[in-house]
Amino acid sequence: MSQKERAIILLSGGLDSLVTLAIAKSYQLDCHALTFDYGQRHIAEIQSAKRIATAFDIKHDIVTLPTHLFKNSSLTDQNLKVPTHQTNIPHDNQIPNTYVPGRNMLFLTHAVSLAESIGARFVFIGATAVDYSNYPDCRPEFYEAFNQTISQGTKAGVQGTPMTAIRVHTPLLYLSKQMIIAHGHKLGVDFSLSVSCYQATAEGLACGQCESCLWRKKGFSESGVVDTTRYG
Repeated sequence: MSQKERAIILLSGGLDSLVTLAIAKSYQLDCHALTFDYGQRHIAEIQSAKRIATAFDIKHDIVTLPTHLFKNSSLTDQNLKVPTHQTNIPHDNQIPNTYVPGRNMLFLTHAVSLAESIGARFVFIGATAVDYSNYPDCRPEFYEAFNQTISQGTKAGVQGTPMTAIRVHTPLLYLSKQMIIAHGHKLGVDFSLSVSCYQATAEGLACGQCESCLWRKKGFSESGVVDTTRYG
């Protein structure tokens, strides 16, 4: 029996990363999850990531990043309020204060380094550009540019072939939250393992009012899948 190909999965502990992991596992890949502790307000996601990794029986590393790198975001600064439907959730092309500067760029750089170190050519991230918060590092243009950077800035990219080069894969990029949940349901995903709230309690109870909670509620409602989210 041939050895499975390896893949690095960015596992936040949220719904999208959970479904992304399920997709990667459905491809029969040997998955290695990376979770980042960057001083985020919703630290309960890390516990969710641990539960998910255990449930999927995969390798799991938690990387601690310097918290001072991530300023001026309500997800890292307790003095800033997370927007809710009762306050002000930006729309159109506005970028809300839940945006964490350069977060996905740093996460992916770590993931690519690990991938090249262990001989993995797949990096998965659960980014979506449909039901999302207008974050610049969730757009297709960002991932196209990042993959170009990998091809020029890694040994695997410069000396390898298209079949061995590392690439970032975004299987949810063009899916709505409804479609993501429906697809996860078909794969047998246990959504109760995940926490998506921007200000979840230490016990993982969701606020039900932040933008992430609203997208999640909308997705479950439109997909017809039972919402097992625990709200505070």
